[in-house]
Amino acid sequence: MSNTESLKPSGKKDTEPNAPDMPARSGIDALTRELIAFRDERDWKQFHNAKDLAIAASIEANELLELFLWKSPEDVDRDKLRRELADLLMYCLLLAHEQELDVADIIREKLAENRAKYPVSKARGNARKYTEL
Repeated sequence: MSNTESLKPSGKKDTEPNAPDMPARSGIDALTRELIAFRDERDWKQFHNAKDLAIAASIEANELLELFLWKSPEDVDRDKLRRELADLLMYCLLLAHEQELDVADIIREKLAENRAKYPVSKARGNARKYTEL
C-alpha cells in the first residue's frame, strides 16, 4: 500500500492524499489493523459488538479516573496511566472499527463543531460551557 493509501474501517482502500499539515491517517489505520489481528488470533470478535465495546471503554475510563482518586494530578503513577489510557484507546478504536467510523474524520468533525461552539474570542481562558459564554 502506498504512503497515500490507507484502509477504511470497512477494509477498503482510501486513496485520498494526506493534507501536508495533517498526520498520515495510516497511523490510526495501522494500529487498528494490529488490534484486529490480535483480536482475531484469539477468536474474540464474537465478544466485540458495539454494546460490549462501549461498556469496556467506559470501564477502562473509570479505571483511568481511579488513578487520580484522592491524589493531586502530579502524583499519578505514569506507568499505570499509560496502561489504562492504552486500554481505553484500544476499545475506542475497536468500537470505531465495528461501527465503520473513520476516527480521524469523526475527530475533525467534532473539532469543527467545538470551534463553532467555543470561539476563541469568548472561550479563551474560560472553562464555562458554550451555553454560558
